[in-house]
Amino acid sequence: MTSENIKQSLKLYIVLSRAHKAINETTNQFFQENGLNPTEFAVLELLYHKGRQPLQQIGNKILLASGSITYVVDKLEKRGYLLRVSCPADRRVTYAEITKEGEAFMAEVFPNHEQHLHELLSVLTSEEKDEAIKLLKKLGLSIKDLSY
Repeated sequence: MTSENIKQSLKLYIVLSRAHKAINETTNQFFQENGLNPTEFAVLELLYHKGRQPLQQIGNKILLASGSITYVVDKLEKRGYLLRVSCPADRRVTYAEITKEGEAFMAEVFPNHEQHLHELLSVLTSEEKDEAIKLLKKLGLSIKDLSY
């Protein structure tokens, strides 16, 4: 491993970090303009697209610590966007389920979010997006397999 290879890896890390920060800042602003934080939006988006989910599994699906899920679900429940539903077969399991109000909200907001992301990423061609997806997936999976 040469010094140039190490510098190149550091540069890649910096470029990835800056791109991630730029995308997050603009999407977080979009969420705020729609009265949500990124975590609340992620929970609603999961329920909107995947349906009822056990509370215990939401954190893993949206990459959030389980302790924060209760707080987020409480906030969304107070706003009328979701309900907690007990599992009749197993009292230990509680589901989060999107309400009609939550569905209506997401039906209005999600297409704007999709369009916003498309505009942010439109600097890349379709082929470049495919290549970026492939390379970033390769990178992420290789790191996931490493243990420190």
